[in-house]
Amino acid sequence: MGTIPAIRENSRFMVTNPNMSTQSLDSAQLRITIDPASLGFSDTSELLQRPLSWIGQERAEAAARFGLGMMQPDYHLFVLGEAGSGRTSLLHQAMIDAAADQPAPADLCYLYNFIAPEKPLALHLPAGQGRELRQSLLQLAKSLPAEIAQCLSGQDFKLKSDRATKKFKTEAAQAYTRLDKIAESLHFTIHREDEQIVFTFLDEKGEILMAENLLKLPKARRNEIEQAEQALHEAIVLYFDEFKRIEKEKNVTLAALQRRSVQPLLNLALKKIQDGLQTQERLKTYFEQMASDILDNLALFETNNTDEEKRETELHQIFSRYQINLVVDNADLHGAPVIVEDNPSACALFGSIDYQFEEGKLKTDFMRIRAGSLLKAHGGFLMLHLDDLLTDAQLWVKLRRFLRSKRLQIEEPGSALTSNTPVSLEPEAVDVNVKIILIGSRDEYYELEEIDPEFMRRFRVKVDFAGSFIASAETYQSSSVFVAHACEAAKLPHFSAAAVARLLEESHREVEDQKRQSAIFARTEMLILESAALCSARHGRVVEVTDISAALQARTLRHNYPDLRLQESIMEGEIAIALHGAMVGQLNALTQIDLGDHRFGAPVRLTARTFAGEDGVLNIAREVDMSGPIHDKGMLILQNYLTGLFTHIAPLALSASIVFEQEYSSIEGDSASCAEFFVLLSSLAEAPLKQGFAVTGALNQYGEVLPVGGINDKIEGYFKLCERMGLNGEQGVLIPHHNRQHLVLDYKIIEAVEKGLFAIYTMEHVTQGLELLTGCPAGITEQCRTVGYSPDTVLGYAQRALLVFRRACQMTQHPKTEHRRLPSRTEK
Repeated sequence: MGTIPAIRENSRFMVTNPNMSTQSLDSAQLRITIDPASLGFSDTSELLQRPLSWIGQERAEAAARFGLGMMQPDYHLFVLGEAGSGRTSLLHQAMIDAAADQPAPADLCYLYNFIAPEKPLALHLPAGQGRELRQSLLQLAKSLPAEIAQCLSGQDFKLKSDRATKKFKTEAAQAYTRLDKIAESLHFTIHREDEQIVFTFLDEKGEILMAENLLKLPKARRNEIEQAEQALHEAIVLYFDEFKRIEKEKNVTLAALQRRSVQPLLNLALKKIQDGLQTQERLKTYFEQMASDILDNLALFETNNTDEEKRETELHQIFSRYQINLVVDNADLHGAPVIVEDNPSACALFGSIDYQFEEGKLKTDFMRIRAGSLLKAHGGFLMLHLDDLLTDAQLWVKLRRFLRSKRLQIEEPGSALTSNTPVSLEPEAVDVNVKIILIGSRDEYYELEEIDPEFMRRFRVKVDFAGSFIASAETYQSSSVFVAHACEAAKLPHFSAAAVARLLEESHREVEDQKRQSAIFARTEMLILESAALCSARHGRVVEVTDISAALQARTLRHNYPDLRLQESIMEGEIAIALHGAMVGQLNALTQIDLGDHRFGAPVRLTARTFAGEDGVLNIAREVDMSGPIHDKGMLILQNYLTGLFTHIAPLALSASIVFEQEYSSIEGDSASCAEFFVLLSSLAEAPLKQGFAVTGALNQYGEVLPVGGINDKIEGYFKLCERMGLNGEQGVLIPHHNRQHLVLDYKIIEAVEKGLFAIYTMEHVTQGLELLTGCPAGITEQCRTVGYSPDTVLGYAQRALLVFRRACQMTQHPKTEHRRLPSRTEK
């Protein structure tokens, strides 16, 4: 049972290392080259008739078309991908295409509520009819007052009014005559002054009895006069009751006469408006209430009113009720609405109610209701960006509630709800059918899936934009069409076929893959604009390869100061990097520095020391909390692989330390684990390493070399340094074999490789690189794990050193001491 692990390990070892050596790449393997003749055009002006397509985004296009065509609820779209991938522009065009096949949705109006004015009523009308109704009601407000006034001042109405008035005057006169007779029978004389009856008592001679004479009369006579006066008072009260009844009947009769006279005119005017509209019960009821309200206020239409200004003001207030607030007007739509909301505040999305100060108070009415993007997009599509929504927690909550209920209630802004607001509005809530297209990143999508699954259940269509895609003749053609349309849209000179080929090569470089193109066309578009500007500056007719090269160089010069400063520091000796000779336990590792707007590669010296002990491999950066978890993981893998190489003499009596020299920032990534292995073996075997080579590559537990990122930047950064310090044909880089397809290197490197001044080697197994860097055989054979390594090999030298270390430890007879690790930042 104890031999099984060794058998497994040896079998894996034998498969991956059949005594192969490193491979030197020729210039044809260092870059993808696209033949301009294969593109099939001389310049991009020939491609303008071809339509734009979803280049390399077939999966995203299929998902988008499905989601936009799915009319069931909760099938909103979540579009995820990198910024610049065309996700917004392509989805916007897809929304427009889908909307063209759908009918225009209804207009939305808000009406005055005659029963509860604080609760305006919602009314949906076929597209275009809202505008017609609004215009008709505005015209009605202009013409109807004059028509009603003319009707009420016409000869026919005056005759009927005078006849009714004469009748009531006669009745009133008869009532007064009756009162006068009663007064006369009681020896009183009466006459009317305004709203009062003035009476005086007459003596037997028919003369007015003065007050002093009344006091001289006998008491019995005075009592008789008082009783007569009381009876007259009662008669006067009855007279006024009768007069009020007559006046009331007169007013009712005249009002009825006015209503009968105006009713046909009003019915005709409203019928003309209704005839052009779709019959709706709510609209019919609204017109009935409007007609009743007008007839109830006919007194305001009489032109003989003494206070004309007051009458006009009241009349305007009355007719303001008869307007409609057309909050969503779809009269000009041909298809469903397509809205892109770039400022999704609560008011912009859900609508608002405006207020204004009048006489020191905030006032509003149903005409100040404003629709938001959700209402405007009803029946169509609304695009939002997730980043904009996440800035306001309350907005997010409101959107979640809307998606759950699918009903929208326009609410008053919180600032308006003060004591100065006399009446608050509560517009009727409406059902909204809108398909939301939410743009976000891939990280945001999966984060929301975890923290808000209810919200994400509403977005059942995932439109995933790829960051890159497999290159083919078809994608090259589609990319060329994109260049043509970009030039035409910006009124730029077109690109020659050779220039387009160079753009396509740069697209491969963006993703560091000879087989794949970048799907981030925003970068390509930026290069198109900059290259065309340089072409125009030299008065060129079409953009050529030289323009693109100049644009790339100019862009680099705008950003590469940190890169140049680092190289200057190396040239001046401030940072120690050796490019010649051979050294034990020292090697140049390749790193990539990413500053956000600029990435570049740079070498860093890596050194190792080994000696007798039992502490194992010490990562100095880890001890001072300057390394990240991925780098620490690489170090542990390295240590385990090293132990596996010498299992036949285990346990190892080894203490070692590894450090990146003059590195003062944090270290992360495992791309230096191959270089760390080389310096460790070099120190242990005392085998010098060629300093003209720089190394990058990750390592697994079986010694297989894994590909790393940023390979082009790393190689070019080292090459620039070698070029400045002088190429001598002994310099080069050693990279993972699986990184070959990721090479899209600068033409200067290709030229240097062709001249034999620079070399690029690849390795599949770490021992292959060991042979290249030391010039000695690694010592790997089929029997080495059981009988040991040959003494004239690198591993044989290391084996001998380890045996010496063991004897040294045994001779000291000291127990193993635990290495005292410095406290971490958190422990401090």
